[in-house]
Order: sequence, then C-alpha cells, then structure tokens
Amino acid sequence: MSHFLIACGGTGGHLAPGVALAEQLRSRGHTSALLISEKAIDGKLAAKYPSFRFLKIPGAPLIMTPHGLLRFIVAQSQGLLFSLKLVRRERPAGIIGFGGFTTAAIIVAGWLTRVPVMLHEANRVPGRAVRTLAKFARRVFLPIGVDLPQANPEKLRHAGLPVRAEIERMPRCEAADVFGLDPNRVTVGVLGGSQGASALNNWATQSAGAFALRGIQMLTITGPDKEVEAPVELRDENGIEVKSVTLPFCDNIAAFLSVCDLVVSRAGAGTLAEIVHCGVPAVLVPYPHAADNHQAANAAEFSRLIGSLVLDEQELETLLPAVLELVSDAGRLQQARANVRSVSRLDTLDLMLADIEALAEGRETVSQSGPRMQPA
Repeated sequence: MSHFLIACGGTGGHLAPGVALAEQLRSRGHTSALLISEKAIDGKLAAKYPSFRFLKIPGAPLIMTPHGLLRFIVAQSQGLLFSLKLVRRERPAGIIGFGGFTTAAIIVAGWLTRVPVMLHEANRVPGRAVRTLAKFARRVFLPIGVDLPQANPEKLRHAGLPVRAEIERMPRCEAADVFGLDPNRVTVGVLGGSQGASALNNWATQSAGAFALRGIQMLTITGPDKEVEAPVELRDENGIEVKSVTLPFCDNIAAFLSVCDLVVSRAGAGTLAEIVHCGVPAVLVPYPHAADNHQAANAAEFSRLIGSLVLDEQELETLLPAVLELVSDAGRLQQARANVRSVSRLDTLDLMLADIEALAEGRETVSQSGPRMQPA
C-alpha cells in the first residue's frame, strides 16, 4: 500500500478528476490526500466526499497586474513552504497534479525532495501550469493526439480524463424527481461549468418561454453568485404548465445529465468527459476567454468525433432555432444520442494507475501508448 498526494483544486474541472483518481487508488489499497484551494467551489465539492482527506494549500493564480503578481508570488511562496513541510510529514510515494494554481508548489516540493511527480492535462491545449512544470515531472498524461514540445517525449503518456464513479446514467424518472421535472417532457439542460456562464444563463432566461410553448422543459445550472431572473409561470400551447428550473449549483451531475435530452454547454474537458460518459447530445458554446482558447480546441475535437454543433458566443441569436430544430426532430435527436454513445469511454484509470504504481515503486515498465478513443 502506498500514499499519494493529489493536487486538484481551483475549479471543478480539476477537483472532479482528482476525486476519481483517489477513488480508484483507494480501491487498490492505497491512501491519498487531496490538495485544494480556499475557493468556495472547492469546499462545496469536497463536502460531498467526507471519507476523503482534503487539505487547503496556499496559492493564487498568476494575474499580470502589479497587485496580482505580488499576490501570486506571496501565495505561491507560502504554498511552497507548506508543501515542503507536507511532503516531509506525509512521505508520499508519488504526487499527481491536475493543473491550475494549486499544482505548482507541491510539484516543485516533490521534485526538490525527489518524490516522483506526475501531471495530468485534460484540455487539448496544455495549460500554463502543465507547460511550466513539465520539466519537473516524471510523467505527463495528455489527451490523445496532443503533444507537449516542452517535455521529453519519454515522459508523455496519452490518456483522457478520469470520471468519478458516481457519474453513471440513472433512470430518467428518478433523475426527473431530483429536480421536480416531468419525466415525460423533453428537457433541455444549460450548463456553464462549475463557475457558471452569464451569457448562457441570460440565453436560457430569454428562451424559456419559446421552449415552454412547445412543451419543452429547461434545467439551468447558473453557477454560484450568478443572478438570474426567476422564471415566470410558463405554459405550453394548450395552457398546461411547463417547468423551468434554475439552480446555482448542482452536486448531482449524473441526475442532471440523465434527465436532459440535450445539453447546451461550455466545453471544459471535465464537462465533456461526463457528457460522453452519460451519452447525452450537446450543443457547445466554448468560453471565449478561456486560457489559450482551450475550450474552442476541446469543442472542435468533440465535434470531430461526435458531430455536435459548436457555436461562438457571438452567435447566440442562432442557438434557439438550432436547439428547437434538433429537439423537435425525434429521429435526429436519437441519432445524436447514438453518436455520443458510439464513443467509448477511455480506460484512462487503468492506464494511469498502472503507471503511477510503477513510478511509485521505482519501475519504468508501462508502455508509452495509451488506449485510443474509438467507436464502440
């Protein structure tokens, strides 16, 4: 049995795969501690997993202003001191970082103390943290088809994103009951990622009436601290009430995806992995200000594999007719669902776990080639 440190704080897209990895490490007899940030989203997600040990690590994102740069230097210095003490106390067999500002200090501390360190990049454009820290890592896990020129090719392994065990499709009636929706009505979900998306929230509010007239329900996860107008009473063309539910936060993504016939979503790697795993058609609107425009790259690959519609945020006026056309055509919606389900889930955890265990034991025997995303 080995002990690992997993740096996965800052966003749901970092924390969720960290939890997925911790689940599988535990199933193989290992223990772990998950390093998260002080952000509220980390606390909310961590509260769902009381059996895991979470530690808050000092840190701040790099913001290129005098105040932002000073805050980054101070917080990361505090994070490095914290990490060095932690590594000496915990004596981990390995450290795995999922990117973001909580990763830097612990990866450097691991390198300085000669603990094997590994990085995982979920997006199709590697982030600044992974690009910068790759020199310290013994292994870098990347999506299929993505390279990292900054790293020695011998360090690279191709893998997708670990998905939490709880993300499994559930019966539609059970999922509808979670949100007080009618399981017999077509449902469109709106998902802006763990932070929410004001543009998509506004679109949902403005579009709810048009969907309701056609008997289509809406389920919108607005994101914390995102103010939206409460939906008025909505009715279909026969005068029957149609639900439109908005929630600031959802800790049951499996239920959300299981009740939705179609999702309008941002294109974060974690969200896309969960959409594929639950077999839900999606129309993607990448966040235009994502670092290195990585969401656009994620969406383009998703569309290439599945054929999903991708719209620029400036094209939101075309989103309503596009979604109405799709969900009103049962045959086309069924084909879209089949396209998503035709993409098998990558066996990422088996690949990663075998490699992590090999490095922790001082072995270098795992093949560099990971499983490929192929039609089932």
